[in-house]
Amino acid sequence: MSLILRRATAEFVGTAFLVMAVVGSGIAASRLSPNDAGLALLENSVATGAALIALIVALQPVSASFNPVVTLVERVLGMIDGPTATALIVAQFAGGLAGTVVANLMFGLDAVSFSSHERTGPGLWLGEIVATVGLLLIVFGTVRSGRADRVAFAVGGYIAAAYWFTSSTSFANPAVTIARTISDTFSGIAPASAPGFIAAQLLGGVSGFLLIRFLYPALTAAEQAADRKVIT
Repeated sequence: MSLILRRATAEFVGTAFLVMAVVGSGIAASRLSPNDAGLALLENSVATGAALIALIVALQPVSASFNPVVTLVERVLGMIDGPTATALIVAQFAGGLAGTVVANLMFGLDAVSFSSHERTGPGLWLGEIVATVGLLLIVFGTVRSGRADRVAFAVGGYIAAAYWFTSSTSFANPAVTIARTISDTFSGIAPASAPGFIAAQLLGGVSGFLLIRFLYPALTAAEQAADRKVIT
């Protein structure tokens, strides 16, 4: 099996399970806590953060971006080539949609039901920019400081927190955003609201990339080793 196929499969499976965690826990939370939106969000955020940690730990040896913005930044940084990036992004979008369908079916809902949950406005778009910049800072800052083995815990913790400190509840992922349009549940987003979120995520991606390049310029092997000693 080719490396690209293995990586694409990992991205498909990982993104599918991530979306199952987001949508499935959102459905469960709304049923368990129908009169307490705050508690439902807490349940949703904890489940998502925990699932992210587990998925990244398991799939990181193969591929564990689960996010087209992260993959695009990897491409621009020269970490992967064009064909690989394309394959991974396609797998992420396909996996996200598959994950939503499975989550809907697990809870006895229609496989596809377009969301009526409108999420729009400057405040929410700013929230998505902030969420995406922060995510990229966590991912690439952790990797470039020589602590790639800690990415799972850093990302899972950040996303669980960003559910609360961003106005948008931190989608920060175009594949997940599209996937959440086909579930008319707690975690859904109306299809008409998705383009604004994705545009904000891409803007956050550009901003995050520039920040990463400024904070973590390319280092020699010796400099990386010295940097790791200082940081740890």
